[in-house]
Amino acid sequence: MIGQVAIVVPVFVLVVVIYAVWAIMFVQRGRLMKAKPPRREDFATGSAAMAYFEQAEMPANNLRNLYEMPVLFFAIIPLLLITHNANHIQIALAWAYVVLRAIHSIIHVSRGPVVPRFMIYAASCAVLLAMWVGLAVDVLTAG
Repeated sequence: MIGQVAIVVPVFVLVVVIYAVWAIMFVQRGRLMKAKPPRREDFATGSAAMAYFEQAEMPANNLRNLYEMPVLFFAIIPLLLITHNANHIQIALAWAYVVLRAIHSIIHVSRGPVVPRFMIYAASCAVLLAMWVGLAVDVLTAG
């Protein structure tokens, strides 16, 4: 039962990261709109809106990124619970994934260096792949 609860905690933490990035985006866009009130033309097309929000776009870019690979993370957790494969290795990998994603978000939102950000992103993808390979092996060898 401990593994069943422990595997869910990193999910809650990743949700907090996502909402934190959303809040940063919301505040930065609000400040921009206050400093430079938008005109009708600023939202006439998608590209016009992108150009208008360009100064405050990094949090939005990161928020979109948090709905790409993390979908696979959010998908594997119920499978780990259903198959009772939420073991210590999967829990450690889940925490590693969430920590890497949080670090990636901090670097991304703060316009940090691209190469370290990419390396952390790649590491998080490798950790997520390890979770999926581990689950596949556990399920296929369960007899």
